[in-house]
Amino acid sequence: MGMGAYLVRRLLLAVVTLIGITLVTFMMTRLAPGDPALGSAGGDSAARLSATERQQLREYLGLDDPLTVQYGRWLSRVARLDFGRSWSSGQRVVDKIGGRLGATLSLAALSLTLAFSLAIPLGLYAAARAGRWLDRVGGVLAYAFYAIPNYVVAVALIALVSIKLDWLPASGRRSLDYESLSFWGQVADLVRHYILITLCFSLPILAYVFRFVRNNALETSTAPFVLTARAKGAGEWRVYTRHVLPNTLIPLVTLLGVLLPFMVSGSVILEYVFSWPGIGQLYVDSIMARDYPVVMGLAVITAALVLVGTLLADIAYGVIDPRVRHD
Repeated sequence: MGMGAYLVRRLLLAVVTLIGITLVTFMMTRLAPGDPALGSAGGDSAARLSATERQQLREYLGLDDPLTVQYGRWLSRVARLDFGRSWSSGQRVVDKIGGRLGATLSLAALSLTLAFSLAIPLGLYAAARAGRWLDRVGGVLAYAFYAIPNYVVAVALIALVSIKLDWLPASGRRSLDYESLSFWGQVADLVRHYILITLCFSLPILAYVFRFVRNNALETSTAPFVLTARAKGAGEWRVYTRHVLPNTLIPLVTLLGVLLPFMVSGSVILEYVFSWPGIGQLYVDSIMARDYPVVMGLAVITAALVLVGTLLADIAYGVIDPRVRHD
């Protein structure tokens, strides 16, 4: 199958998948216990509303219409990139999410950069010394970091580094006096706030990529072209950097394309623990406030990021390795 036909097929599949995700999310939010109209009015205000006022509010929000009508009306707006307005603040959903997206994307990019920068050389080193004590210790640590939830690591680091030792801030992206600091003071303040949460984000990715690189490098090291290079007298380091590494990196392209959107959409708990002003924390706040337009907007954007990341990874895989056919 040609690249053009493959792209058309994948785009159509992505659109169908995205519609399915929005339908499931829409039904789950609408069928959740409680009256969303009361949530949109706020806790104190909702308690003072009369039955007539509550009914008027439901009619104003369109909540008395059948679910199919509500979904169709919402989907038609989304097709025009109009996600409506937040019920809790009145702000446009696009603006509200856009104001939080930078904090999450920068965190995901830094975490992936750190994880890959460490995992690739460490994985190659472990493969070159397979079975030795360093490889075994690295394997045990990798399994531990991958198995322990990152929010558990976050709580432990906050208790030790932030509370007991008072070395780094435990929450937020900036200090309260950030605006009054000099340029380099602001840079240092941002770095201090990013360290702990970036480390917590990076550890499970680092562990997974380390094992991925180590196992792929070990498998590639016995390939005929690698054995031929060794027979010609190439040193072990040259064999791994010139022959094993390029063939190990090809599958990482697909992995990277999946990990970035996954980190963006999977940042909910960790951002909440660190009070990080990203879309993960916004997700929690919006669900608690029953701010359904924001919840649905976040669902569409994160799902779209996952689908686009997967598609770009598949395309890049085919470009890097022409042997791959898009069947």
